[in-house]
Order: sequence, then C-alpha cells, then structure tokens
Amino acid sequence: MAKKNTESTIKSGEVGILDNPLRKNLHRLINTMLGNDFYPPRKDTFYNGLAYYVRERLIDRWLTAQRSYYHTKAKRVYYLSMEFLPGPFLKNYIINLHMEEECRKALEDSGFDLDQLAEEESDPGLGNGGLGRLASCYMDSLACLDIPSYGYGIRYDYGIFQQNIVNGHQVEICDNWLMNGNPWEIARRNFLYTVKFYGRSEQYTDDSGNIRRRWVDTDNVSAMACDTLIPGYGTNTVNNMRLWAAMSSKDFNLQFFNSGDYMRAMKAKVLTENISKVLYPSDEAEQGKELRLKQQYFFVAATFQDIMRRYKKKHTSFEDLPNLVAVQLNDTHPSISIAELMRILIDEETMDWDTAWGLCVKTFAYTNHTVLPEALETWPVSLFGRLLPRHLEIIYEINHRFLQEVEKRYPGNTDMLSRMSIIQEGSEKRVRMAHLAIVGSHSVNGVAALHTNILKTRLFRDFDLFFPGRFKNITNGITQRRWLLQANPGLSGLITSTVGPHWIRDLYELKKLIPRSDEKKFRALWRKVKLDNKKLLAHYILQKTGIEVNEHSMFDMQTKRIHEYKRQLLNLLHVITLYNRIKESTADNFVPRTVIFGGKAAPGYFMAKLTIKLINSVAAVVNADPDVKGKLKVVFLPNYCVSLAEKVVSAADLSEQISTAGLEASGTGNMKFALNGALTIGTLDGANIEIMEEVGEKNIFIFGLKVEEVEGLRNKGYDPYEYYRNDAELKKAVDMIGSGYFSPEKPDLFLPIKKALLDYGDMYFLMADYRDFVRCQEEVSRVYTDKEEWTRRSIMNTANMGKFSSDRAVMEYANNIWNVSKAE
Repeated sequence: MAKKNTESTIKSGEVGILDNPLRKNLHRLINTMLGNDFYPPRKDTFYNGLAYYVRERLIDRWLTAQRSYYHTKAKRVYYLSMEFLPGPFLKNYIINLHMEEECRKALEDSGFDLDQLAEEESDPGLGNGGLGRLASCYMDSLACLDIPSYGYGIRYDYGIFQQNIVNGHQVEICDNWLMNGNPWEIARRNFLYTVKFYGRSEQYTDDSGNIRRRWVDTDNVSAMACDTLIPGYGTNTVNNMRLWAAMSSKDFNLQFFNSGDYMRAMKAKVLTENISKVLYPSDEAEQGKELRLKQQYFFVAATFQDIMRRYKKKHTSFEDLPNLVAVQLNDTHPSISIAELMRILIDEETMDWDTAWGLCVKTFAYTNHTVLPEALETWPVSLFGRLLPRHLEIIYEINHRFLQEVEKRYPGNTDMLSRMSIIQEGSEKRVRMAHLAIVGSHSVNGVAALHTNILKTRLFRDFDLFFPGRFKNITNGITQRRWLLQANPGLSGLITSTVGPHWIRDLYELKKLIPRSDEKKFRALWRKVKLDNKKLLAHYILQKTGIEVNEHSMFDMQTKRIHEYKRQLLNLLHVITLYNRIKESTADNFVPRTVIFGGKAAPGYFMAKLTIKLINSVAAVVNADPDVKGKLKVVFLPNYCVSLAEKVVSAADLSEQISTAGLEASGTGNMKFALNGALTIGTLDGANIEIMEEVGEKNIFIFGLKVEEVEGLRNKGYDPYEYYRNDAELKKAVDMIGSGYFSPEKPDLFLPIKKALLDYGDMYFLMADYRDFVRCQEEVSRVYTDKEEWTRRSIMNTANMGKFSSDRAVMEYANNIWNVSKAE
C-alpha cells in the first residue's frame, strides 16, 4: 500500500518527477505500456512499469552485444536444456545492472518498497529441480564472463505443477505462472519455424544423379521464439534465453464451428499447442510418452533452424561450423539433436556422410546428470519410427557404422557390441539416448568427481575404453549473485564490508574471511545475520503453515525433490527417534530443533507422495504433543521453488545431504546451503566429497556407507532385517510407521513404507546407515551447543566455497570443451 504522505505528489504527476528520471520513466511506461494511470498507485502496475523500464535498459545492451558477436565472428555457445529454473527476474536484473539504489529511491518516493514489489512476480514455470536451476546458474555465469551464448528450451504455459498440501497429501494443481502476463518475455510472433512430425522417409534421385532420402507427408507445427534476456553482473554483456512456444499451423475449422461442433473446430489447434503446455507430462499412457518425445524434438528442431539461420548469415560453407558453434546437451533430453543435425547436413545440405559426421561430433558435447538406470532415457523403436521416421533411419546408420568400429577393435566380443549398441535389443527394441549422445559428441562430462568416476568405471566403462579422453569431469557450480548477494543481503553486506565486493565476480575472494573466523566480534555479527534470517523464515512458516517455530532452535533443513534415493525417510526416522527419546525422558540436554522439509514428488511416484504424507503425519503428532513443546518441531513447506529456496538457504543451520552413496550425481543444494554458512551432514556422495575437501573434515559431518561399501554389502547379500532386529530404536521407529501410530484413522496407510524397508530389500540402505546417522546427529547437537565453535565452522564453510561458483564451472567448459573465448 502506498504511503499517504506521497499521495499529493503522485496525484499531481508533476512535483518531484523531473529530479528523478527513473520515476518519470515509471510513470511514462505505466501510461504507455500498460494503459494505466499511475494514481492511485498499485503494486501490480508499478511492478510492471519497473519491469518494462529495466527491460528497456537490457534491450539496448543486448542489441550491442549481438552486433559485436557478428562483427568479431565470435564462436557462440548454444546450451540446450529441457528445463530452466531462473526464479523471479526483477531483483536479479536490478542487482546485475547495478540499479538497486536508484530503484529503491524511485519506489520509495512513490510509496513502495522494492522487496515488497518483487513479491508480485511469479516464479517462471520453466523447470522442475536441479537440472533447470543449474542451467540458469550457467546462463548467469556465461553473461557475467562475457561468453557469447544462448540458452534454448521450451516456453511452457503451465510448467510442472503447483504443490498444495491437503490433509497431508500432495495435490497437484495447474501452475498458471503466466496468468498476469510476463513483462520480461519478447514474443517474436513474426519469427516462426516449421517443425515436422510423422510422415515417411522416401528415396529419390537428385539432379546430379545421387540417391538421397527425404522426409515427406508430415504433420507440421510452428515454433515461435520467446526471448528472455540474461544480463551479466558488472559487464555490458546481455545474452539470450530463447524458448519455443508451439503454435498450430492450422486455424480452427470454420465449417465445424458454424455447424455447432465447437470441440472439433478447435481440436487440431489444441492438440498441436499441447506440445508446450506442461513440463514433463505423465508418460504412463502411450499418449504421454509420445508427447514427451514430441517436446524434445520440437525444441531441438526449432533450435537448429535458428542456429543454421544465424550461421548462414555470414557463411556459405559448413567447414567452419565447429569453429563457430558449440552445442552443449544438458542431459539426454536434447540428444536427438545429433540425428537432427545429421539430417540437415545430409538431406538438406547434400553433404556426404563422413564429412557430416565429422562436423557433428566436433560440434556436440554432452553432460550426463545421473547414474540411475531409470533416468537414462530410452524410447521404443516403434514410437520413434512412427513420430520421427527419418531420424530413426539415421540413428540406425550411426549405430551400424559405430558397431563396425567396435567389432574391428574387439573382434568377436558380442557382449560388448550388445552393451554399447545405441539400439537395445529385446522383446521391445529401444533407442538408448545416452549412447547416442556419447557416440555423437566429442566430449562427455560428469558433474562431480565421484560421479564421473562412476561413469568411467561402471556405467559407461566400455565407452571410456573405446573413446580415451572423451570423458571429463566438471563439478557443478552455483551463481553467487543469486544465491548469496540476492538471497542473503544481510550476510552479503557483512562480507562486502569485511573483504570488499570482488567476491561477487571471484568467489575465491571469500577465503579472506578465514582469519575472521577467529575474531569473537565478527562471529557475533555473523550469528546476528543468521538469527535475523531465521526470524524472517519463522514468520513465513507461520504465515504459510500456521506452525509457530522457535528461531533460537537449530534449523535443520532438507529441501529438495522427493525421491527415495535422497532419503527424506532416513531423516524422518531420526525425527521419530528424537520424539521417542523425549517421550521416554532419555534425551539428556536436548538441543531444540526445527526440522524443515520441502520438495515436490512426481505426480505418478507413489512412494515419494506417500513420504510427503508421512512427513506431514509425523509433524501433526509431534507438533501437537505437549511433552515435546519447545524441543522439536517438524515443518513441511509446500510448493518449494526458487523464491522459497532463497528464504530457506539463508536461514539454515544444518543442511541434510544424505543420499545413498553413489546415487547423487552432484547436487547443488549442498553448495547453496554451505555458501550461506550452513553446516552439512551428509554421505560421501556427489559433490559432498569435494565440499569436504574444500571446507575441511572438521567443518562437515560425514556418516554412512561409502560407494564401495554399498556395492560390497549388495553383492554379499544385504539383509535389512538384521539391522531391524538388532537396533531397538530403529525397530520402534519402523514399527510406529507400519502400525498406524501416525495414521490412526487408517492404520495400514504407511505399511508400504515398512515393507519397502524390510520385505523389498531396502534398496537405498536406510537400515544400514541409520545408526551411524543417529550418531552423527548427536555430534551435530553437541557442536551446536558451543555457539562460538559452530559459528567458526559456519564461517569456514562460506569462506571455502570458491570452487563451487558456476563461474569456475563455466570457464572449465569454455577452456576444456567449447574452446571459446570471451567476447571482445
């Protein structure tokens, strides 16, 4: 609400405007772009007015950058990702453009606060989790490092889903993030590409007598470019995230409409535009599988038409393509790109196979993000051939030629041929997209040292032997501009006042904080910032959940996608154990805790959704029990997203990174929490290992089986009952879950969880890791009671996070994979 003392000034529209150019421009844009009056002042109109003003500033820089790229013939990076998770743009842009003070003053004069105004912006529904957030961190760093680049993906109308919690259950509702428009988007309505589906491949003879193939009788869809600009911090570079929206190439049928058959009149248009409606539509039904594959090819086909258009502006030959174009495949979703580029070069540009393949391999690089077999995409050959018949032919040819090379090097080794084939044989033949990406790229990288080692020694061992040097490691990173400067203004302000501002572009500068960890006065300032952030989060929790939490308790956080391997259930077993100890009066010197969960479960993932229900059921029992008042609270934060993550990471004391060793590729949540001074409790998995190496073993809490111990136990014959029978606290916690203690209205509700732990083999080794986890948590509590020591360790975590900047990761890609330089 606007301040009353500014009413007369705003109403006149004259006084004080001329001496504040930004405020004058705000009023102009509210008038001209929105068709509104700036009085009475409303948050939505001033938010949009400010957004359009910031966008004007961005466009000028973007145009200058684009002209420069053409003028200098710069090599460009094209980052292809099925998802981006940028978070709200307004404050990020304002900070990167160094406009914060200017904007705050102009808004204050108009009766608004920038932070309150920023709350008007919805989180863009363009991603789901770590994959999309990593892509957005890299886009920020690419701009900050002046690397000519573009992000390509899909402009989803509804994103993944909005998560509501109803009676403890996750309920998915439509994420209508575009309901109030999107002032950051530049829709290129006159900039459309045709994307083909179905049809058939036919042979023909060209004018030179060469036998060729072409894709005919297709159904066509139009792809419209929607641009969002990405500015670098402390630089004039502005890059572009270009997302594709599906547009029907067929208007609605007027004949059906006039006859009153309104549904049939719109059917073709609706079915076509479904392609960009929702991120990751359910693939349980055949139509869902087809839609997912359509989405992947849709954005790849549009992207490569765009890349080729840009390249052909200045070049008539393709011999320089890999010298001017670097394409990074962010996981397997865009790996159909390899077949698409081959189709363009062979069918449309009439290039011979060997030349085209050589260019193709030099152009592509592939990042793998998982070791979970179910996450390595494969598609039924029958579906692939129906939807993309020409691409299936090309993939078969790629596979044929590749397996000939394998046979030459390893004659008679049919097992190796079967393991390495792009086509998986069996009752239903399938296309292995990860294999296609490996064979068709000059570089394949994992995202943490452990993950890359698993790829090379286990998952893709044959490929690593066949392509020596192709597999590399580039550990993930996060942008400190979003995850410290913006998310934690209190801490970033303290850091800047202590060591200067250079850390914003060089995170290794934080090492200058190390000697400060020994200063009592500085530690007190550090604690005050953390307490202030915890108070803000406590207020948010009360508003959103009605749960009142003690800001002086330990804030113990596990906020991430809900999945069995991430082991939210192990955390919950510890919570139940704490609860039992309090009830039994065996918890001496109990350290008060607020255990906070957050994250979404895939709509079709039964066990993940049941885990959410169990968390909420345990919370209901614990939080209502007068015996534990002031000692233990459990909270589930609904609809976890980037804007909520910013509130959470700045307030955390303890970061739970407790996945089964060997299953988390890297993780970036662990980095965000540690950067903001949270101490990590975790397994030796993903990037936890490298965090331990950087911050020091004393400043992190490590527990659990190592990768080789997990494998050894599995090979020996793992019996979860052995741990259940021999650990009374574990047995009691599991029995409480299975017997209905937390669901008296439906006693067998959580029985599937107990069965998964005992009868179905405990796939993720919770029972084996439980006791060491509890021991480690006891050490956490002991250290937390020593506020000075805890604060010293907190400072050491932040101070040693330089390696985990996305700037470092992007420079490693630029130097070791893309061979690209900064823009001149």
